[in-house]
Amino acid sequence: MKKIYSDIFQFRGSHYDFGFQQGIDLKGSLTIQNRRKQWKTRKARFVINEKAVKEALLPYAPKIWDELVGLSDALEWPIDEVLKEFGGYRLEYVRSGCSIFTSEDYMIRNYDYQPKTYEGRYMIYQPNDGGYAVIGPSQRVTGRMDGMNEKGLVLGYNFIHRKNPGDGFICNMIGRIILERCASAEEAVTMLKEIPHRHSFSYIVMDKHQETYVIEATPRGVEVHKSNICTNHFEVLKHENRNYLDDSYKRMNAINNYKGNVSDGYQAFRMMNDLDKGVFANDYRNWSGTIHTSAYFPKEGKVWFALGGDREPEVFDFTKWLKGEQIHLTRLYGEVDTDLSFAHMD
Repeated sequence: MKKIYSDIFQFRGSHYDFGFQQGIDLKGSLTIQNRRKQWKTRKARFVINEKAVKEALLPYAPKIWDELVGLSDALEWPIDEVLKEFGGYRLEYVRSGCSIFTSEDYMIRNYDYQPKTYEGRYMIYQPNDGGYAVIGPSQRVTGRMDGMNEKGLVLGYNFIHRKNPGDGFICNMIGRIILERCASAEEAVTMLKEIPHRHSFSYIVMDKHQETYVIEATPRGVEVHKSNICTNHFEVLKHENRNYLDDSYKRMNAINNYKGNVSDGYQAFRMMNDLDKGVFANDYRNWSGTIHTSAYFPKEGKVWFALGGDREPEVFDFTKWLKGEQIHLTRLYGEVDTDLSFAHMD
């Protein structure tokens, strides 16, 4: 077993100042060093155009551009380098897992991926220059892999495939934009239909009004349906699915078989996080090991989070934080069954 951690970052202020502070925190870190090393060993399959990225961001999330500029200033990097690493928009020139279960009151999400990409940064940010406050783990610094905003909108996404990519935003930046700019699941659905998608993912959104929407998004089209279970295959856009879906259906079947035993949020969390329920995954070498389990309760304004399996969740009262009460915890700890390196630790 490998002991892992995520650092908790809290910030209230402008996007530029938020970006600058993140740049100061990241400067010289293992996360940055490992990201730079990755580009020395693999060829980018996209190009970066500063004008195109800025023009793409401004209609959806203009202040995130200020955050990227703040990162650039603090890291003392050219803006094109920051955009390549953290911009979240790519022009055309791996597989992962993830499982989501919802009810009228909560969303529980397992994030399954490869450890070398995990940043170990849990972000709680309240902007004062536009956009909603958001709590959730970061991906590629500026993006969010799941989260909840101050209006009670919750989002998570599941990988489908990276075949035939298009010009557009990648999943984690889409997650950030939706959470920061949308107040309801209906608004999120509308924006997910409009925003350009780089790859094919399912985006799952819910809010205080109890409905869960699964938005099946590709560079070629978007379809929406209602469901409280989602793994790594499309139910509507089936022609877009990968050929091998055994693992995705296995986890979906495990949830379907066990959900009759679930009567509250804690039991749902145990279904997703316990090692013996068939949903938590340990295939870290093949990009499909569960690193964290998140639980979101929009009506209560609370968030649970755990690193690794068979864990009791850490509980965050986001409602109290929004009223000015700081969270005193600075680091979350857990264990996963792998010897692979993590981007922020090794």
